[in-house]
Amino acid sequence: MGKFELKLPKMGESVAEATVTNWLKDIGDNIEADEAVLEIATDKVDSEVPSEVDGVLVEKLFEADDVVQVGQTIAIIEIDGEAGSNGSGDVSAEIPLEVEASAENPRKEVIAQVESRVAEARESIESPIENNGDRFYSPLVKNIASEEGISQNELDAVPGTGKDGRVTKNDILAYLKSRTLETKVSPGVVQGTQVKQETQPTSKPVTPVSVNGEDEIIEMTRMGKLIAHHMVESTQTSAHVQSFVECDVTNIWNWRNKLKNDFQNREGEKLTFTPIFMEAVAKALRDYPMMNISVDGDKIIKRKNINLGMAAALSDGNLIVPVIKNADQLNLVGMTKAVNDLANRARNSQLKPDEIQGGTYTVTNVGNFGSIMGTPIINQPQVGILALGAIRKVPAVIETSEGDFIGIRYKMFLSHSYDHRVVNGALGGQFVKAVADYLEAWDMNREI
Repeated sequence: MGKFELKLPKMGESVAEATVTNWLKDIGDNIEADEAVLEIATDKVDSEVPSEVDGVLVEKLFEADDVVQVGQTIAIIEIDGEAGSNGSGDVSAEIPLEVEASAENPRKEVIAQVESRVAEARESIESPIENNGDRFYSPLVKNIASEEGISQNELDAVPGTGKDGRVTKNDILAYLKSRTLETKVSPGVVQGTQVKQETQPTSKPVTPVSVNGEDEIIEMTRMGKLIAHHMVESTQTSAHVQSFVECDVTNIWNWRNKLKNDFQNREGEKLTFTPIFMEAVAKALRDYPMMNISVDGDKIIKRKNINLGMAAALSDGNLIVPVIKNADQLNLVGMTKAVNDLANRARNSQLKPDEIQGGTYTVTNVGNFGSIMGTPIINQPQVGILALGAIRKVPAVIETSEGDFIGIRYKMFLSHSYDHRVVNGALGGQFVKAVADYLEAWDMNREI
């Protein structure tokens, strides 16, 4: 029998860790190749980790709510034959054992020596931090505690926000951050005079929230906490500024109504306004490439590909941003199919991790919720995000060669939020105006 180490697979270039949310298999369960063993969640998407081999689950190295790094071993699967194809195999295979069976050294004695060496090896790499009573510490938390010199007593006093009060990675990192901001003491004695200790507040005091007996306390979901963290982080990182443009989309409205039924019969897809808007944004990014950038410290990264993020609603009310790769290279049929496919799989929680990576600019349709405009928060590390307002029938002044008159037109607001550290008002305004110009110049005779 061999042992196969099931590792956390790579899930995109910017994803370095994931949280174990649920084990689908218990110790002793049979597992088939490609069968899901556990569910994980990153700060982008939920996913499953399948087994690469047939076998029996014999050990779980992490519990629910533990944070696992990409490449770390999550579980051990016992398989028939030799060690697993990932080259890890049984622990004993990695320990040099200068023992062999003989008449004086029977097989049972060899096995006992192997088990002894394995136990010694495991003890040598384990953290001195131990699980204390009902408190369980993941290997990652133990390693951080050991590296940072946190004692067992210190760790036992850290408040945990994980399941059953467990200390998560974020808990211990927050503790480390607060510890560095604690009391700073100047040199103790100067010329025989005791120097007064100077203390600095560890953090800004938080005003407690009043709760009465009729109020309901609702725990934020994991996704909700992540979104809240990213929103605050974005506003603290970028200098947000907005530009607004009103756009006449009457031609698009009439053109779509004329072709949508034929398009659905032919392509089996609904023709919505979203792919039309995404096409215009992709064209404008091609015209203004300095909107298709990212900021890395003091450096600007000018992106070669135009990868459009499309904010989509999840079944629980949260939002996720799947990405249309190389959006400027798609025709309207291709854009429509990409938009519909990503939106449908987002609603059913079927997106793959790499489908929410690599976005260079984001579009969000606040009009879906009845808003006529919005001031969206930038999706870091991008520098711009466009909000599409609701399309409304409004009275408008129409200019003709015979004079001006009032008519009914379909109009919407485009709200552009951009990072004023690297995008000035001229560029931010010109870009959103270019999007509006592409939409207003829509060809009523265009074929699709």
